[in-house]
Amino acid sequence: MKLLKIAAGAVSGLAMLAGTAMADDKPVVGLIMKSLANEFFQNMMVGAEAHQEKRGDYELLAVGMQNETDFESQINAVENFITQGVDAIVVAPADSRAMVRPLKKAMDAGIVVVNFDVALDEEAKKQRGVELAFVGPDNRGGAKLAGDALGKKLGEGGKVVIIEGNPGADNATQRRLGFEDSVAEYKLDLLDSRTAHWETEEANSVFSNMLTAHPDIQGVMAANDSMAIGVVKALESAGRDDILVVGFDNIPAVGPMIEDGRMLATVDQFGTDMAANAIDLALEVVNGGPELEGWVKTPIELVTAD
Repeated sequence: MKLLKIAAGAVSGLAMLAGTAMADDKPVVGLIMKSLANEFFQNMMVGAEAHQEKRGDYELLAVGMQNETDFESQINAVENFITQGVDAIVVAPADSRAMVRPLKKAMDAGIVVVNFDVALDEEAKKQRGVELAFVGPDNRGGAKLAGDALGKKLGEGGKVVIIEGNPGADNATQRRLGFEDSVAEYKLDLLDSRTAHWETEEANSVFSNMLTAHPDIQGVMAANDSMAIGVVKALESAGRDDILVVGFDNIPAVGPMIEDGRMLATVDQFGTDMAANAIDLALEVVNGGPELEGWVKTPIELVTAD
């Protein structure tokens, strides 16, 4: 497979993953993901590559950010795909507001755009006159599944903290709200809630500070598994094995942690299939099918040792 080269310097901070030479007889799909340091998006990339090989009727160009706060690189990627003249852009936005403007430009250029995984901000879309469907899971409902599992274990009055994702990302907001729904339903005591920007090492540091301030913490709700791993590392360093941790994503690295009790639960949103399914939907539109509308829900499932 040949790499489709992006113009040098045009996408600063962007990690190039896969692509094929432009072909006149096949549509070209540009896939924009978030941080490839995150195992969730590494697995998503594997799924997208396998999907392209299996279908064989389109060309794939996939890119991802170098870290979770490298927002500008996603904007640059959209601009580059417009210049390259791709047929479709399938995007998991890192910033739900900032990505609306460049994606509107892509739509105005006649490119099919599919927003998946993280929803674009509704108000920002209205301001730009953008009508675009969302393909993805119920992040609030998924977080509540994990939060409920923790609430059932701790019972009323259980002392918990939340480790949030990027403040500018809709899925971070929705997962925080889902955790807060569980806090309210099970009458938990929410001691603190802070962002760690989806990053493992930042979560380690943030939670370590939380634990120092609140040594009586009994449970942690982490908005993704990468941050949950950071929490587990902090607990191991502190010699604490009495605090329950839940996450979100079901990346392979947390499987052993759930099995041995270092984590209570996570939520599977089937990330390996997510980009592939969004590409299928984009190609349907490219090939003359109807525009997507509303919210195309994708599955979620609670994962525990049971």
